Parts: sequence; C-alpha cells; structure tokens
Amino acid sequence: MEKLVRPALRAILEAIDGINNAVQGKTLADYGGDWLLRHGVQRGIEVISEASRRIPANLQASQPQVPWAQIMGIGNVLRHEYHRVSDTIIWNVVQEHLPTLKSAILVIDANLVED
Repeated sequence: MEKLVRPALRAILEAIDGINNAVQGKTLADYGGDWLLRHGVQRGIEVISEASRRIPANLQASQPQVPWAQIMGIGNVLRHEYHRVSDTIIWNVVQEHLPTLKSAILVIDANLVED
C-alpha cells in the first residue's frame, strides 16, 4: 500500500510547492488579473484533488483536521463547473488551507513504513 500512496503524496507536495511559488508576493487582485496564474493554480488544485483520492481512508482519518471530502470534490468543480469558480474561494484555499494540508501530508509520509 505504501508504495502506491507515496507517489500520490509526492504529487500533492509538488503541487502545493508549485502553487506557493506561483503566488508568492501576489495579491488576490494579481491572481484575478492573471489568466495564466489562475489556471496554473487551478490545475495544481486539480492534481491535489485527484492524488488525494489515492490516500486510503485510514491514513486520511489520521489527519482529521483536513477536509478530505472537500479536497477530493474541488477537482470536479474545477473540471465540470468551471463557470462557477470564484477567484476569492480559490485564493482562500491557497492561503488558508494548503498549509494545513501540506503539514498533514508530511506527517502521513513520515509515518509510512516501507515494505
């Protein structure tokens, strides 16, 4: 199981780091006015959403502060209901929720036992 989970954890961490680098020094107004930045951040969140589905329920349960259902669901919104996507909501996810997710992913990764 761990060998299957670790690539998903790495993908999440890479996406979070990429998003953080992209928005460093930016404001919500900068984000809203930059098509490429918005779509890059949204794609990173889609990757996070998809990769989070590969984390088994018992590992998700070990990090109850993370809203796993919402993380898994936001990818569907970005892919299928893109016309409803709010820059403010995405910006809030990046600023307020990705740091918590990153910490949780690092803990899960550190606790995995190699086969």
